[in-house]
Amino acid sequence: MDFIRVFLNSKEEREVLQGFPWVYDNEISHVKYRKTERDEWKVSSLAESEIENGSGVEVFTKSGGFLGTGIINKASKITVRIISSEHADKVFEDIAKFWERRVFDAYNVRRMHFAENESYRLIFSESDFIPGLIVDRFCDVSGKVYLVIQFLALASDVYKNEIIVALKNVCSPYAIYERDDAEIRQKEGLEERSGWIGREADTVIVIEENGVLLNVDIANGQKTGYFLDQKDNRVSAAKFCHGKKVFDAFCHTGAFGLNAAKAGAREVICADISQDAVNLTKSNIAKNNAQDVVKTVCADVFDLLKSYEEKGEKFDVIILDPPAFTKSAKMIKKAYGGYKEINLRAMRILQKGGILVTCSCSQFFDSQVFYDMLTHAAKDSHRKVQVLEKRGAAFDHPVLLGHPKSEYLKCAICHVL
Repeated sequence: MDFIRVFLNSKEEREVLQGFPWVYDNEISHVKYRKTERDEWKVSSLAESEIENGSGVEVFTKSGGFLGTGIINKASKITVRIISSEHADKVFEDIAKFWERRVFDAYNVRRMHFAENESYRLIFSESDFIPGLIVDRFCDVSGKVYLVIQFLALASDVYKNEIIVALKNVCSPYAIYERDDAEIRQKEGLEERSGWIGREADTVIVIEENGVLLNVDIANGQKTGYFLDQKDNRVSAAKFCHGKKVFDAFCHTGAFGLNAAKAGAREVICADISQDAVNLTKSNIAKNNAQDVVKTVCADVFDLLKSYEEKGEKFDVIILDPPAFTKSAKMIKKAYGGYKEINLRAMRILQKGGILVTCSCSQFFDSQVFYDMLTHAAKDSHRKVQVLEKRGAAFDHPVLLGHPKSEYLKCAICHVL
């Protein structure tokens, strides 16, 4: 379908005009489409239309004002993902060059901040104007560059070949690994898949971050194998750890704990419920010769915090970096209880004047709810708390104004009295 126009319901354009890059199915009034300029326009509801998923569309207000060009997917609640404020004929004139410009722009921004031997998020989906695409760039200690990619939306998946060519042209990676094994693809009508694209290599690589050596399992690790978004927060947390007893909860790879050890922590305990995570942490401890300082525990953190409280165990610094407790707006109330419990118990087992570094990576658990939760956790733990710093994701995870879900990571450094 070469000519497709999507018209919104009355007053639904406000968020799009502010930069919001999605159009939901219930925001669409009707569509108009034709195959060639000679054909008559067909007007119908979205459900009754003959539009193919993955087609390029132009989005208009109810009154006919042009809003942007996007990719349509009737199988998804997010029906149109906007890719440009230009008209479709300009965008699709050379779509391969269009995507290469987008990749180059993202790469150019990162090069202003990162050295060639650093690892970082190269493409952060809508925040870099490539909907649903995640690309993490890992540079191993030998200098080889690996790209781990995720196509999480049809809008980018339909142009997979063009985007991969663009990534190769711009970044010249040693190897590319696809991690399209995320359940979210099912909501887009896409199958899950994973594996090497082209050259094959070892799926476990070693990177250096903040002077710490870390094993990254790009095939089996969570998401793309490693959470790059906490890089700067690990450094900030480590500043409070010299000579201290530190508890790194939900440790995953042990990166927070190892940053604390590098900063001179006296003792570090890294805990995770996953034995695979604990095994990975152990390998990272050995790689950094930190066995004398850093120990691991495989346990449910909720139970472990309760046990420490009952035993009277105390820590100088506690780091809480849990997985997202909610992946939908419907589960916020339940997630609130989970976040509050771990923070309340952590506050109770901190020494007077201790430091709590607490995080949430759920996009649905926004900053207002997060800090409200901390307030009530402090109240119920009978502790006075100063928030020394409010932090978010690192430089390579830009926030797109008008798209609040791109500001997903909250990290508070707190002084607990």
